[in-house]
Amino acid sequence: MIRPPTNFETRMNGDDRAAIVYRVHQRLLQEVDLSSLEQRSPEEARAAIEASVRSIVANVADVAGITDMAGLYGDAKEAVIKAVVDEAVGFGPIQPLVDDPDISEVMVNAPDEVYYERNGVIHAAEARFNDEAHILRIIDRIIAPLGRRVDESSPFVDARLPDGSRVNIMIPPLIPRSPTVTIRKFRPERHTIEDLVQNETFSQQAAEFIGASIAQRKNIVISGGTGTGKTTVLNALSAFIPEAERIITIEDPIELKLQQRHVVAMEARPANIEGRNAVSQRELVRNALRMRPDRIIVGEVRGQEAFDMMQAMNTGHEGSMTTVHANSARDALSRIENMVLMAGLDLPIRAIREQMASALHLLVHLSRSSDGRRVVTSISETGGLKGDTVALRELFKLDAAGRLEPVSDGAPR
Repeated sequence: MIRPPTNFETRMNGDDRAAIVYRVHQRLLQEVDLSSLEQRSPEEARAAIEASVRSIVANVADVAGITDMAGLYGDAKEAVIKAVVDEAVGFGPIQPLVDDPDISEVMVNAPDEVYYERNGVIHAAEARFNDEAHILRIIDRIIAPLGRRVDESSPFVDARLPDGSRVNIMIPPLIPRSPTVTIRKFRPERHTIEDLVQNETFSQQAAEFIGASIAQRKNIVISGGTGTGKTTVLNALSAFIPEAERIITIEDPIELKLQQRHVVAMEARPANIEGRNAVSQRELVRNALRMRPDRIIVGEVRGQEAFDMMQAMNTGHEGSMTTVHANSARDALSRIENMVLMAGLDLPIRAIREQMASALHLLVHLSRSSDGRRVVTSISETGGLKGDTVALRELFKLDAAGRLEPVSDGAPR
């Protein structure tokens, strides 16, 4: 049950809308058995709840405790109806943020601390939860259809929503202050390379170079920090892969939306409640080799699968691509090296670096500027071993004016 809002919460809304939402929701719980809607589709359940809420709002006299309901009309009335419906079958106070197509991320830190990201910049939201129990009720609604659970024995969940969005949930005692929810929203639109040139993520010359490199079956690693647009760039670059080729993608969870038709998408599976039946990305990469792929795309290498990915690149699957979290192109190589060491194969460091120099042809690095703009800051190629280090030759670099331009000397570094 939702408790009546405090004076603080009412002031945050600027009027008593929160009180009205509370009263209408309480009446809805008395009149409608919400569990009876579980067998209906989300659209049908929402429509049924909305009809019930409209009926309750129309009967002003029947809504006990609301004295100024008669003054509720127009947009204010619709806002109350939507808030009650969101509370009953949606994500509660954060549903409007989830519905906004311009918002890329929604973050709940505490009942009175909700944030969202728009155009790469984080803003404080007006949305508020009543208390921690309110957050937990919305968490249950988020993860129940996914067959997942969160409790003291399993205090965090990382999952994919039905629309493709990613959700991360953590509860006490891992976060003593309050349960937290982070939703990275899935963007259904497909950004083309032309879009990336237009918004200055790529320069036209760099885009043409990358397109030619993909056609020549160069293996490409896209690196960058969290939220720099690695997946967006990988989606766009996939347009350069010929339609006649068979592509196998491996992700955890699925985020790629490639621009070809002949794509087989595979997704790693976490362990079940009993801690069994997990399927790792490494197992999927190995299986992909038996599926007659022309190119293998790993959405993001995070561990031991890095070794199998490089083996595939070196054994007839040229033109493959992946992404990796890193702060620079050089750092990306170091991270991949560490991931290979995690595979426990007891290989000499020089042998690993020789394989890296042979398998990885180009590294595209992205960064996010202070204004939220995502840009490619460098494109480098590997040049064999220089001593015991993989040589990198920078081909394109972001200049002082913020343009991605060719490097004249292209000296190894």
